[in-house]
Amino acid sequence: MRLALLALAGALALAGCDSGEVPSPAERQQGEAEQGAVAANMVELRSEGLSAGAEAFYFAAGQAEVEAALAKALGAKIRTGRNEECGAGPIDFADFGGGLTLHFQDGRLVGWNWHGPQDGDPPATGTITLPGKVQVGAARAIVEAAPGFAKIEGSTLGEEFALGERLGGFIAADKVEMLYAGTQCFFR
Repeated sequence: MRLALLALAGALALAGCDSGEVPSPAERQQGEAEQGAVAANMVELRSEGLSAGAEAFYFAAGQAEVEAALAKALGAKIRTGRNEECGAGPIDFADFGGGLTLHFQDGRLVGWNWHGPQDGDPPATGTITLPGKVQVGAARAIVEAAPGFAKIEGSTLGEEFALGERLGGFIAADKVEMLYAGTQCFFR
């Protein structure tokens, strides 16, 4: 009896283990339809990565491959940089036309944020989108009606919201100002 209880306790302990960061192979297979190809000049942002043309990338994908696919879809990088002060550790970033910023750590994709283009940025040669009706520039009513919408009370960064557990964003002037997923370098 005691051996059976130990075996059961061990099984329950193993079942409770989850890194919570990278999808398991089974989860990736289930999400393959979600991670499918998009038009050659399109980037579709997703809660666990993105697709750029025929290529799909989960967070943890290699920086060189992700940047090359984005350059084909949106045009060359506008700027790059590094933030040594990020709470998650140093973050390298790459900005692309259309207001897309990718975040990398140790040569791996760890996050993205999508916002309006900065003054002087050339336009993207392609299109950036998020599945569904919530997009940068969408009206407050659209985001508030989206599945999984929740206000983040007490945010020191402005009017912040979550869309489920892996997407977030900000509203300004009653429109979506920014959307994000993965590792960010927000100072709260």
